[in-house]
Amino acid sequence: MTATARPAPGRSMAPRPSLRSKTSRGSILADRVATVALWATGMFVLVLLGSIIVHFAVAAWGVVSPSFLLSDPSGETLGGIMPVLWNSIYMLVLTMLIAVPVGILGGIYMSEYAPDNALTGAIRFAEESISSVPSIVVGLFGLILFVDNAHWGFTALAGALALTFFNLPLMTRLAEQALRAVPQDERSASLALGATKWQTIRHVVVPLAIPGLITGVILTAGRVFGEAAVLLFTSGLGTPPHYNFTNFDLTSPVSPWSPFRPATTLSVYIYKLNSEGLGAFKNQIVDGSAAVLISMVLLFNLGARFVGRLLTRRMTAS
Repeated sequence: MTATARPAPGRSMAPRPSLRSKTSRGSILADRVATVALWATGMFVLVLLGSIIVHFAVAAWGVVSPSFLLSDPSGETLGGIMPVLWNSIYMLVLTMLIAVPVGILGGIYMSEYAPDNALTGAIRFAEESISSVPSIVVGLFGLILFVDNAHWGFTALAGALALTFFNLPLMTRLAEQALRAVPQDERSASLALGATKWQTIRHVVVPLAIPGLITGVILTAGRVFGEAAVLLFTSGLGTPPHYNFTNFDLTSPVSPWSPFRPATTLSVYIYKLNSEGLGAFKNQIVDGSAAVLISMVLLFNLGARFVGRLLTRRMTAS
């Protein structure tokens, strides 16, 4: 008969907490702290964005109207923003016509053809570096290259090219990510059926990446539409005259369709009014212009999410 071991006097029979239970408690605590911190950060961002939107919506109440959007600026009355709004849309289209094809082709090269070596590493480093350069530096570069050395003066084309330099890295990275998101099995199946690599890219990879590519295009467009510092030194700073939209002469310096004319955009116009404006309606015009600008940028971002989800559902049948 075996004797039962008795605990020494003064020692408790309660089990000691194991190291695993202590680690588990620490992990749970860290998870809760991180969750609270992330929720607090997200709520702060939402409150900040909502405050900005509400502020300009209230300030622009009674100012933004169809006549405000469709009439010319005036020094005696409230006037409108039609020429600068047109310039913003014109600059957006002109820039995207240059940046989107080049950006998508660059994304195809980086995702499908470029090997993983020092050259591609240098290209990605250059993309990140250009994206982090202050926009006013890019504007000064455009001033030196296009306005002074090329003797173009302040033109919409100079602004569009400078915006392309500034936003092309973003478009290229977004296109590369969208193309890399296509499953490798899709490429392998196409190649197994006898298609060449370029045929696979054109007919399989790019169509499947369209939702991501469209999202990248819209996000880049929102960034282009709200840019001001680059255009201060390239496309001009002034109050545009009345535009005659029946003048389709692309070489005319007063034609609204010409890329060889000054083109003050909405964001630049807001800066001009805040720094130089002395009219009685300056504050109302600034508030209304800012409300329109914020609304357009917000629509670009919401549109990117909506179009991306819609195309994803249609192409994946999910």
